[in-house]
Amino acid sequence: MARNTALYFRLVEGKNLPAKDVSGTSDPYCIVKVDNEIVARTATVWRDLNPFWGEEFTLHLPLGFHTLSFYVMDEDTIGHDDVIGKISLSKEYIASQPRGIDSWINLSRVDPDEEVQGEIYLELHIMQDQRKSNLHCHVLEARDLAPRDISGTSDPFVRIFCNNQTLESSVIKKTRFPRWNEVLEFDLRGIEEMDPGDQVISIEVWDWDMVGKNDFLGRVWFPLEPLQRNPAVTGWFRLLPFGNTEEEENGGKLGSLRVKVNLSEERILPSVYYQTLIQLLVESVQSFDQSDNSLVAILEEMCSAESRQEVAVKLVKIFLGQGLAVTFLDKLNMREVNYTSDPNTLFRSNSLASKSMEQYMKIVGMPFLHEVLRPIINRIFEEKRYVELDPCKIDMNRSRRISFKGSVSEQQIRESSVESLRGYLSDIIDAILGSVDKCPPGMRLCFKQLHKRVEERFPGPNYQDVKYAAISGFLFLRFFAPAILTPKLFHLREHHADPRTARTLLLLAKAVQSIGNLGQQLGHGKEQWMSPLHPLIQQSVGRLRDFLDRLIDTESDAECSHTSRTLFHPSVTIKEGFLHKRKAEAVHLVTRFTFKKRYFWLTSQTLSYSKSPDWQVRSSIPVHRICAVERVDENAFQHHNMMQIISQDNEAQGGHIMYIQCKNVNELNQWLSALRKVSLCNQRLLPTYHPGAYRNAHWTCCLQPDRTVRGCSRTHLAVTLGDWSDPLDPDAEAQVLYRHLLMAKDVLRSKYMEGLESTASEKQDIRGHCGKAFEGAAASSPARRLLSVIEDLEKAHQTFEKREREEIPNHSRCT
Repeated sequence: MARNTALYFRLVEGKNLPAKDVSGTSDPYCIVKVDNEIVARTATVWRDLNPFWGEEFTLHLPLGFHTLSFYVMDEDTIGHDDVIGKISLSKEYIASQPRGIDSWINLSRVDPDEEVQGEIYLELHIMQDQRKSNLHCHVLEARDLAPRDISGTSDPFVRIFCNNQTLESSVIKKTRFPRWNEVLEFDLRGIEEMDPGDQVISIEVWDWDMVGKNDFLGRVWFPLEPLQRNPAVTGWFRLLPFGNTEEEENGGKLGSLRVKVNLSEERILPSVYYQTLIQLLVESVQSFDQSDNSLVAILEEMCSAESRQEVAVKLVKIFLGQGLAVTFLDKLNMREVNYTSDPNTLFRSNSLASKSMEQYMKIVGMPFLHEVLRPIINRIFEEKRYVELDPCKIDMNRSRRISFKGSVSEQQIRESSVESLRGYLSDIIDAILGSVDKCPPGMRLCFKQLHKRVEERFPGPNYQDVKYAAISGFLFLRFFAPAILTPKLFHLREHHADPRTARTLLLLAKAVQSIGNLGQQLGHGKEQWMSPLHPLIQQSVGRLRDFLDRLIDTESDAECSHTSRTLFHPSVTIKEGFLHKRKAEAVHLVTRFTFKKRYFWLTSQTLSYSKSPDWQVRSSIPVHRICAVERVDENAFQHHNMMQIISQDNEAQGGHIMYIQCKNVNELNQWLSALRKVSLCNQRLLPTYHPGAYRNAHWTCCLQPDRTVRGCSRTHLAVTLGDWSDPLDPDAEAQVLYRHLLMAKDVLRSKYMEGLESTASEKQDIRGHCGKAFEGAAASSPARRLLSVIEDLEKAHQTFEKREREEIPNHSRCT
């Protein structure tokens, strides 16, 4: 049995941010931290005080995190980026919101005394005899302290207060991982006469500064009364900020942030407990039952609007693992089509069918999307042309000079814009309509079945376009057009578009949507200024029908079980790209010669690299030999965004460390996450590591001279980012689905079981007339079977939970 904690957060937008630049605007982006580890960074939105990011992340992490923090920053090309404000949400607060958080939250000021991190290792015990009572405080070490100096380190010392006495440790220079190993002793005579609130020991950690005041690094405190009963208190203790300062009321002067946050903590049972649920789902998809009492119908009815997205994701992944994703989608689509009377409203709602189709296209079709759109999207970003068709929005000052003969007119800008948009749109349409052979077989078969269901439901020449519109609605309106509008959210670009490029993408997305709608809205509405593109849109609609005919021209017996499973074949490359690798022998070389650009490939079996993607000679590390994948402190090499991969050849040899530099924090997090996922089940994972490097005969982090000394910081191998390309995990998917079903159990019982529940006299009457036929039908009904599965899983969870509660005291006695 395992535990799975998923922290989902979406940074939607900001509002009324303060201006940090002389231009009267800001260039805001967000940094997200879980405790003290940066886990994500949004793209920068240039020159905007009301930015929209729309970026979402799912983080898999241990249960023991404390705080989720969002920092809003202003990017500066020269100097350090400015801090605008932050939002901090405790784990307790997030967990207390079962439906999650979705609200505007005011930013608060960033107080350095509140920005503490790290832990301290202490041994406390009271020595008593007939004459006196002394408190011995053994200060051993600390780890992961906040960097307060420009070098990225601190000069920490400990200051302890007890019984009106103050003692200090020595100062350890230039480290965030100090080792003191000092005993400080306090005389406790007369302390019983003090106020009970003052009968404490307070241990503070400070950064010593030669000039100016010392910087606070955090503190812990203990009441003395429990210490007098216990022989000793020993262990690592989390450093906390000063006091319990109240949240600063700034009245929104720093602006606000709209965030969505949801925390789910799952107990993953052994696989055998989910087999009945999986089997029930499989049988429901393989059966021919299309009634309102079928399991597919029941699932759709039980899903709330809030849960439909996550339920769709889990169902699609479960059926992908079973090789039945296309069959499942066909069931959902058939139900939606049969219950739609107006073809103009087909798949227009956020039904379970629509959500499931979207998720299937993202999981199966993302590489296809990248291959089709990335070249033209990259060109649009690089050219940065000023494009505008709306006469009310044409800005003469922002346009580039089109002619060398003088200033340009509004008509010239419009003509230039039409020419640019036609060129981009033609390339996009050519790329999409020429991609039949690149489209995954699973998507093609899914669209073929959808085409058939719509044609059966709406036959005849009057509905000739409905079967095309159903497919193009998904492929163009829900897949290609959103990716063109916001390439960052579909991993086509690392950054959001600047305002000029964003406008170009918006106009192109509108045109692609019109093509997906088969040009039905052309000539109507308020945006008549798009009319110069209408001839090209109409021409593309004619080609679209031929494209869709060729797209669905696939063998119907080409079942996608093989396709869905090969998506996650072990040899498939999980991540690849150029990184900068530090030469292992380059200890004394000048910095610019120590890093070499190399192309890396990561599969579930190996991490390989060479000089270029086409280079035949590759070096590699087997994944099963990876022991840790961690960040590197900036002061180790005076470089940002560095990580280390620690591997071992065999048990007899020490670890080998490969240092790699990424170009930004997002790339760093993505590689850390990918490497941690593939090595998570390795047998020789390290519990600790050195965040620094061994240079000049000592570790730069903890200053220890022994190269083989145990690491000074805990590893973070379990912290990973969720991604559309994650491998399937049927137990985790089934557990999340069970959680949603459990919350809707009462709905299931009241809506679907009333007709199957009878009084004793009614049951006797049924037996007399129908024998056991009715009782057998009731017992085998989908609703009854689903309720039974939910109740069995609920009992299993209760059993494991009880067992855990019984084991905790036993474990405590053993330790």
